[in-house]
Amino acid sequence: CHVHSEFSLEGILEQKKLNPEAIIIAHPECPKPIVTISEFVGSTSALINYTKKNQAKTFIVATEPGVIHEMKKESPDKFFIPAPGEDAECACSECEFMKLNSTEKLFTCLKYEQPEILIDEEIRKKAYKPIKRMLDLS
Repeated sequence: CHVHSEFSLEGILEQKKLNPEAIIIAHPECPKPIVTISEFVGSTSALINYTKKNQAKTFIVATEPGVIHEMKKESPDKFFIPAPGEDAECACSECEFMKLNSTEKLFTCLKYEQPEILIDEEIRKKAYKPIKRMLDLS
């Protein structure tokens, strides 16, 4: 995922120095060094649930900003620091493709089983493992 690959390990570590009480959390699609330093790694819903249930008040969050918006709605008393991107001037790691999705589009897709997407079997096999891992973490 291009969004998750843009986070800066150095930037996250700098934020941790500035906010030593903060818990680093990340989406599993982040680069391995970021996943390794994270205190919690999980799917979008797992990240949101973790921040709701955890007693900590500050989190450094390595995932798409829309998720941070949901975290703020669920836990308005907590502080969420977006993980900085490689461009240290901006923590603007938004996924333009995720913005195309909506509940209505998902409902229509499931109801009519359309559009049908055909992919090469080799690609399907390669995609299965990370998708299964992500679902296992959710």
